[in-house]
Amino acid sequence: MTSPASPASGAPLGAPVAGGGVGSRDVAAGGPVLQLDAWLSRNGAWLDGVLAAAAFLLLGSLSILTGTGSTASPVAVLTMWTASIGMPVAIACRRRWPIGSAVAVNALALGHFLAGTGLLPIDLLIYVSVYSTTVHAPIWARRVSLGSAVLGSALIAVSMSLDMGRDGLLTATFLFVAAAVPALLAWVAGLLRRSSSQRWESLRERAARLEYERDQQARLAVAAERTRIAREMHDVVAHSLAVVVAQADGGRYAARSDPALAAQALDTIATTARAALADTRRILGVLREDGSVPHRPQEGLADLPDLVARVRASGPAVELVTWGEPRDLPAATDLAAFRICQEALTNVLKHAGEPGTVHARVDVAWHPTALVLQVDDDGRGAAAAPDGAGNGLTGMRERAALFGGALHAGPRPGGGFRVHATFPLPPSPILQESAR
Repeated sequence: MTSPASPASGAPLGAPVAGGGVGSRDVAAGGPVLQLDAWLSRNGAWLDGVLAAAAFLLLGSLSILTGTGSTASPVAVLTMWTASIGMPVAIACRRRWPIGSAVAVNALALGHFLAGTGLLPIDLLIYVSVYSTTVHAPIWARRVSLGSAVLGSALIAVSMSLDMGRDGLLTATFLFVAAAVPALLAWVAGLLRRSSSQRWESLRERAARLEYERDQQARLAVAAERTRIAREMHDVVAHSLAVVVAQADGGRYAARSDPALAAQALDTIATTARAALADTRRILGVLREDGSVPHRPQEGLADLPDLVARVRASGPAVELVTWGEPRDLPAATDLAAFRICQEALTNVLKHAGEPGTVHARVDVAWHPTALVLQVDDDGRGAAAAPDGAGNGLTGMRERAALFGGALHAGPRPGGGFRVHATFPLPPSPILQESAR
């Protein structure tokens, strides 16, 4: 610790004042069931067209052949032809208009049955309609479709067993079960298909959301890295150039009367420039994928004495005072604290005034739950223009906020400028042990 003479008070600083991946390709590769489900969803339109054509060629043609007889009335023939053509057409629209398709199928089946044609092979499409409504329609339409199929089964059973006497009840029961069970099976199959489709849609949406979150995190990481590199470059370049300018100005005046002092200034310029070049290479070296650039340990508060010595050699009278028991810090926090002190001293060089007339003091106070940094000077920095767009002060505030701290900078009571930064720290092991 250096002598206590300084523009700041000699008391310790006070405690701080409260102031994503999984992609859709992975889901598609999740199993043959999901792959089949996805394929059916992509190709449903033309599959419905193929189904409708096959239904007309097989069931419709067979219905026309079996339903056309010498005793058939013209109305029965007309309704039979209408059902044989209209029901396949309705099935072709089962995905786009599931409710309308179901209504058309049931109405055509009921129409030709009431016209006296009886059951026709084309009536098997009622089960397809039940399945389609269960898969694609809302819950009320599903229930109505199933109820219509069961009611139609009962109607068929009753109408075909009226003339059978005592055996009519047994026959009606058999016919009802034979007609209703396929409807129930179609309804169950539709529920399974709907559940599978919903699961597929949920997985697809989740995969898309994870891909978006992964890309968003990558963009945020890139932006954070750019900000970090820009902040590091600003600190290194600004500090080094400030030292070089101060030494160059001093060496120019000393060259006339004291060549040895001018040579010392040139040595300081060379040393500072080499250090800045090494830091720049280290910072930019992280951008190389091969990692061929050697890395030296990051700077921290342990390097503060060397920093103060370099600034003192440039003219200002700077002292370093440490209060409390130093503790080990995470590397990132240690670097941020060092950079704040470096930027504050750089501003002293640039704005405080003539190097030989400025005094500055760096206080590092270690409290049980906080690290407090304070840099004071008695120059004219409070009235000087800020650094460019204020990037230096902004960078210091960002560094402190990144680790949950705070930074305040402004004129100091009595003249000069003050930078006050606070970093919260976990309780020390001694306090934790005493609490037990």
